[in-house]
Amino acid sequence: MSERRVVPLTWPSRITLIAVAVISVLAFTWPFIVSAQFAKAHGNDAPWLFAALLALLALVCLAEVTAGRLDAKTIAILGVAAAAGGAMRVLSVGTAGLEPMFFVVIIAGRVLGPGVGFLSGSLALLTGAMLTGGVGPWLPFQMLCAGGIGLGAGLLPGRPGARSERWVLAGYALGTGLLFGVFMNLWFWPFIGANAPSGMGFVPGAPFEENLAHYALFYAATSLGWDLPRGVLNALLVLIAGPALLRVFRRGARRAAFGVPVVFGPAARPVETAPPPVDTKGPGGR
Repeated sequence: MSERRVVPLTWPSRITLIAVAVISVLAFTWPFIVSAQFAKAHGNDAPWLFAALLALLALVCLAEVTAGRLDAKTIAILGVAAAAGGAMRVLSVGTAGLEPMFFVVIIAGRVLGPGVGFLSGSLALLTGAMLTGGVGPWLPFQMLCAGGIGLGAGLLPGRPGARSERWVLAGYALGTGLLFGVFMNLWFWPFIGANAPSGMGFVPGAPFEENLAHYALFYAATSLGWDLPRGVLNALLVLIAGPALLRVFRRGARRAAFGVPVVFGPAARPVETAPPPVDTKGPGGR
Protein backbone atom coordinates (compact mmCIF):
# COMPACT_ATOMS: atom_id res chain seq x y z
CA MET A 1 0.00 0.00 0.00
CA SER A 2 1.44 3.36 -0.97
CA GLU A 3 2.31 5.95 1.67
CA ARG A 4 1.53 9.60 1.47
CA ARG A 5 4.01 11.78 -0.33
CA VAL A 6 6.29 13.46 2.22
CA VAL A 7 6.84 17.15 1.54
CA PRO A 8 10.55 17.89 2.15
CA LEU A 9 11.55 20.45 4.74
CA THR A 10 12.09 23.90 3.29
CA TRP A 11 14.73 26.28 4.60
CA PRO A 12 12.21 28.32 6.67
CA SER A 13 11.07 25.09 8.33
CA ARG A 14 14.63 24.01 9.01
CA ILE A 15 15.56 27.37 10.53
CA THR A 16 12.41 27.40 12.64
CA LEU A 17 12.95 23.88 13.97
CA ILE A 18 16.60 24.63 14.78
CA ALA A 19 15.49 27.76 16.66
CA VAL A 20 12.90 25.68 18.55
CA ALA A 21 15.56 23.13 19.53
CA VAL A 22 18.07 25.77 20.67
CA ILE A 23 15.53 27.78 22.69
CA SER A 24 14.15 24.61 24.27
CA VAL A 25 17.58 23.45 25.42
CA LEU A 26 18.45 26.91 26.78
CA ALA A 27 15.13 27.06 28.65
CA PHE A 28 16.23 24.07 30.74
CA THR A 29 19.98 24.55 31.00
CA TRP A 30 20.44 28.31 31.38
CA PRO A 31 21.19 28.15 35.15
CA PHE A 32 24.31 26.11 34.32
CA ILE A 33 25.79 28.79 32.09
CA VAL A 34 24.90 32.12 33.75
CA SER A 35 26.16 33.86 36.84
CA ALA A 36 24.81 33.02 40.28
CA GLN A 37 23.23 36.47 40.71
CA PHE A 38 21.36 36.20 37.41
CA ALA A 39 20.08 32.71 38.25
CA LYS A 40 18.69 33.90 41.60
CA ALA A 41 17.05 36.98 40.05
CA HIS A 42 15.32 35.10 37.25
CA GLY A 43 14.27 31.87 38.92
CA ASN A 44 10.54 32.63 38.49
CA ASP A 45 10.44 33.58 34.83
CA ALA A 46 8.19 30.71 33.70
CA PRO A 47 5.45 33.13 32.46
CA TRP A 48 7.96 34.66 30.06
CA LEU A 49 8.88 31.21 28.85
CA PHE A 50 5.20 30.47 28.20
CA ALA A 51 4.97 33.63 26.10
CA ALA A 52 8.08 32.59 24.18
CA LEU A 53 6.58 29.15 23.65
CA LEU A 54 3.44 30.65 22.12
CA ALA A 55 5.65 32.62 19.75
CA LEU A 56 7.51 29.42 18.84
CA LEU A 57 4.25 27.61 18.10
CA ALA A 58 3.17 30.48 15.86
CA LEU A 59 6.48 30.36 13.99
CA VAL A 60 6.23 26.61 13.52
CA CYS A 61 2.67 26.98 12.19
CA LEU A 62 3.80 29.69 9.76
CA ALA A 63 6.70 27.57 8.54
CA GLU A 64 4.47 24.53 8.05
CA VAL A 65 1.90 26.58 6.13
CA THR A 66 4.67 27.98 3.92
CA ALA A 67 5.97 24.46 3.25
CA GLY A 68 2.49 23.22 2.31
CA ARG A 69 2.22 20.71 5.16
CA LEU A 70 -0.36 22.54 7.25
CA ASP A 71 -3.79 23.07 5.77
CA ALA A 72 -7.35 22.52 6.95
CA LYS A 73 -7.11 18.75 6.57
CA THR A 74 -3.78 18.58 8.39
CA ILE A 75 -5.21 20.67 11.21
CA ALA A 76 -8.10 18.21 11.52
CA ILE A 77 -5.70 15.26 11.96
CA LEU A 78 -3.53 17.37 14.29
CA GLY A 79 -6.60 18.09 16.40
CA VAL A 80 -7.42 14.39 16.62
CA ALA A 81 -3.86 13.59 17.73
CA ALA A 82 -3.84 16.38 20.34
CA ALA A 83 -7.24 15.38 21.70
CA ALA A 84 -6.28 11.70 21.88
CA GLY A 85 -3.02 12.51 23.65
CA GLY A 86 -4.77 14.81 26.12
CA ALA A 87 -7.45 12.20 26.83
CA MET A 88 -4.83 9.51 27.48
CA ARG A 89 -3.11 11.83 29.95
CA VAL A 90 -6.36 12.00 31.91
CA LEU A 91 -6.20 8.21 32.37
CA SER A 92 -3.11 8.36 34.56
CA VAL A 93 -2.07 11.96 35.26
CA GLY A 94 1.49 10.66 35.59
CA THR A 95 0.69 8.15 38.35
CA ALA A 96 3.88 6.15 39.07
CA GLY A 97 5.34 7.79 35.95
CA LEU A 98 2.88 5.99 33.66
CA GLU A 99 1.93 8.45 30.90
CA PRO A 100 0.63 6.69 27.77
CA MET A 101 -0.01 9.98 25.95
CA PHE A 102 3.55 10.00 24.63
CA PHE A 103 2.73 6.90 22.61
CA VAL A 104 0.24 8.96 20.58
CA VAL A 105 2.68 11.88 20.28
CA ILE A 106 5.39 9.61 18.88
CA ILE A 107 3.09 8.01 16.31
CA ALA A 108 1.73 11.41 15.23
CA GLY A 109 5.21 12.86 14.85
CA ARG A 110 6.35 9.85 12.84
CA VAL A 111 3.44 10.14 10.39
CA LEU A 112 2.95 13.91 10.19
CA GLY A 113 6.58 15.05 10.26
CA PRO A 114 8.78 17.00 12.72
CA GLY A 115 7.04 20.38 12.56
CA VAL A 116 3.52 19.05 12.98
CA GLY A 117 4.90 16.55 15.51
CA PHE A 118 6.13 19.42 17.67
CA LEU A 119 2.72 21.05 17.49
CA SER A 120 1.02 17.74 18.27
CA GLY A 121 3.09 17.10 21.39
CA SER A 122 2.74 20.64 22.73
CA LEU A 123 -1.00 20.79 22.15
CA ALA A 124 -1.60 17.29 23.54
CA LEU A 125 0.16 18.26 26.76
CA LEU A 126 -1.75 21.54 26.94
CA THR A 127 -5.04 19.70 26.37
CA GLY A 128 -4.23 17.20 29.10
CA ALA A 129 -3.28 20.00 31.51
CA MET A 130 -6.57 21.78 30.89
CA LEU A 131 -8.55 18.58 31.44
CA THR A 132 -6.73 17.59 34.62
CA GLY A 133 -6.16 21.01 36.15
CA GLY A 134 -2.41 20.60 35.81
CA VAL A 135 -1.77 24.23 34.90
CA GLY A 136 1.18 25.79 36.65
CA PRO A 137 4.70 27.15 36.16
CA TRP A 138 5.79 23.71 34.98
CA LEU A 139 3.38 23.67 32.03
CA PRO A 140 5.53 25.48 29.42
CA PHE A 141 8.43 23.17 30.23
CA GLN A 142 6.20 20.11 29.84
CA MET A 143 4.93 21.45 26.52
CA LEU A 144 8.48 21.96 25.27
CA CYS A 145 9.43 18.41 26.27
CA ALA A 146 6.35 16.83 24.70
CA GLY A 147 6.80 18.92 21.56
CA GLY A 148 10.44 17.87 21.37
CA ILE A 149 9.40 14.20 21.55
CA GLY A 150 7.02 14.67 18.61
CA LEU A 151 9.65 16.62 16.68
CA GLY A 152 12.28 13.93 17.19
CA ALA A 153 9.87 11.19 16.11
CA GLY A 154 9.42 13.00 12.80
CA LEU A 155 13.19 13.04 12.25
CA LEU A 156 13.77 9.34 12.90
CA PRO A 157 15.45 7.49 10.03
CA GLY A 158 14.03 4.46 8.28
CA ARG A 159 11.50 3.76 5.56
CA PRO A 160 7.86 4.18 6.63
CA GLY A 161 6.10 0.84 6.81
CA ALA A 162 9.29 -1.20 7.17
CA ARG A 163 9.28 -4.18 9.53
CA SER A 164 11.93 -2.55 11.72
CA GLU A 165 9.91 0.66 12.10
CA ARG A 166 8.05 -0.33 15.26
CA TRP A 167 11.29 -1.46 16.93
CA VAL A 168 12.92 1.87 16.13
CA LEU A 169 9.90 3.69 17.54
CA ALA A 170 9.85 1.45 20.62
CA GLY A 171 13.50 2.22 21.35
CA TYR A 172 12.78 5.90 20.85
CA ALA A 173 9.80 5.67 23.23
CA LEU A 174 11.96 4.04 25.90
CA GLY A 175 14.72 6.65 25.55
CA THR A 176 12.40 9.65 25.51
CA GLY A 177 10.53 8.32 28.54
CA LEU A 178 13.76 8.73 30.47
CA LEU A 179 14.79 12.00 28.82
CA PHE A 180 11.44 13.59 29.65
CA GLY A 181 12.27 13.25 33.34
CA VAL A 182 15.90 14.27 32.84
CA PHE A 183 14.85 17.60 31.36
CA MET A 184 11.71 18.21 33.39
CA ASN A 185 13.60 18.11 36.70
CA LEU A 186 15.71 21.01 35.49
CA TRP A 187 12.82 23.45 35.63
CA PHE A 188 12.92 23.38 39.45
CA TRP A 189 16.14 21.63 40.56
CA PRO A 190 18.47 24.67 40.39
CA PHE A 191 16.10 26.61 42.69
CA ILE A 192 15.34 24.18 45.53
CA GLY A 193 18.55 25.17 47.31
CA ALA A 194 18.94 23.64 50.77
CA ASN A 195 15.93 21.39 50.24
CA ALA A 196 18.00 19.14 47.99
CA PRO A 197 19.68 16.09 49.61
CA SER A 198 23.29 16.51 50.59
CA GLY A 199 25.59 16.52 47.59
CA MET A 200 22.68 16.65 45.14
CA GLY A 201 21.84 20.35 45.05
CA PHE A 202 22.66 23.02 42.53
CA VAL A 203 25.60 25.23 43.50
CA PRO A 204 25.34 28.67 41.83
CA GLY A 205 28.61 29.66 40.22
CA ALA A 206 30.17 26.21 40.61
CA PRO A 207 31.87 24.55 37.61
CA PHE A 208 29.55 22.89 35.11
CA GLU A 209 31.01 19.44 35.79
CA GLU A 210 30.33 19.72 39.53
CA ASN A 211 26.69 20.70 39.07
CA LEU A 212 26.25 18.01 36.45
CA ALA A 213 27.53 15.37 38.89
CA HIS A 214 25.17 16.66 41.58
CA TYR A 215 22.25 16.51 39.19
CA ALA A 216 23.08 12.96 38.09
CA LEU A 217 22.89 11.84 41.72
CA PHE A 218 19.66 13.77 42.25
CA TYR A 219 18.06 12.24 39.16
CA ALA A 220 19.05 8.68 40.04
CA ALA A 221 17.76 9.05 43.59
CA THR A 222 14.48 10.85 42.94
CA SER A 223 13.31 10.51 39.34
CA LEU A 224 14.65 7.38 37.67
CA GLY A 225 12.08 5.15 39.39
CA TRP A 226 9.29 7.22 37.80
CA ASP A 227 10.80 7.71 34.36
CA LEU A 228 11.70 4.09 33.68
CA PRO A 229 8.06 2.85 33.92
CA ARG A 230 7.03 5.68 31.58
CA GLY A 231 9.56 4.60 28.96
CA VAL A 232 8.77 0.90 29.29
CA LEU A 233 4.99 1.49 29.06
CA ASN A 234 5.25 3.61 25.91
CA ALA A 235 7.69 1.17 24.31
CA LEU A 236 5.25 -1.69 24.94
CA LEU A 237 2.37 0.36 23.53
CA VAL A 238 4.38 1.04 20.39
CA LEU A 239 5.16 -2.65 19.95
CA ILE A 240 1.59 -3.81 20.60
CA ALA A 241 -0.64 -1.07 19.22
CA GLY A 242 1.83 0.98 17.20
CA PRO A 243 1.35 -0.74 13.81
CA ALA A 244 -2.44 -0.36 14.00
CA LEU A 245 -2.26 3.31 14.99
CA LEU A 246 0.32 3.99 12.28
CA ARG A 247 -2.08 2.55 9.71
CA VAL A 248 -4.94 4.69 11.05
CA PHE A 249 -2.94 7.91 10.87
CA ARG A 250 -1.52 7.09 7.45
CA ARG A 251 -4.92 6.16 6.10
CA GLY A 252 -6.25 9.48 7.31
CA ALA A 253 -3.29 11.28 5.75
CA ARG A 254 -3.82 9.56 2.40
CA ARG A 255 -7.54 10.33 2.36
CA ALA A 256 -6.75 13.93 3.15
CA ALA A 257 -4.64 13.88 -0.05
CA PHE A 258 -1.75 15.88 1.39
CA GLY A 259 0.25 17.59 -1.30
CA VAL A 260 -1.77 16.10 -4.14
CA PRO A 261 -2.92 18.82 -6.57
CA VAL A 262 -6.42 18.70 -7.99
CA VAL A 263 -6.34 18.50 -11.81
CA PHE A 264 -9.44 19.12 -13.89
CA GLY A 265 -9.64 17.50 -17.31
CA PRO A 266 -12.21 16.89 -20.03
CA ALA A 267 -15.04 14.57 -19.12
CA ALA A 268 -14.90 11.11 -20.63
CA ARG A 269 -17.25 10.63 -23.58
CA PRO A 270 -19.73 7.75 -23.27
CA VAL A 271 -19.05 4.76 -25.48
CA GLU A 272 -21.60 4.54 -28.29
CA THR A 273 -22.99 1.08 -28.95
CA ALA A 274 -25.08 -0.15 -31.87
CA PRO A 275 -28.78 -0.82 -31.17
CA PRO A 276 -29.83 -4.48 -31.05
CA PRO A 277 -31.23 -5.92 -34.32
CA VAL A 278 -34.98 -5.89 -34.81
CA ASP A 279 -36.64 -9.25 -35.47
CA THR A 280 -39.05 -8.71 -38.42
CA LYS A 281 -39.98 -12.35 -39.08
CA GLY A 282 -42.42 -12.68 -36.24
CA PRO A 283 -42.69 -15.32 -33.56
CA GLY A 284 -42.57 -18.19 -36.00
CA GLY A 285 -39.53 -16.99 -37.83
CA ARG A 286 -41.41 -16.79 -41.13
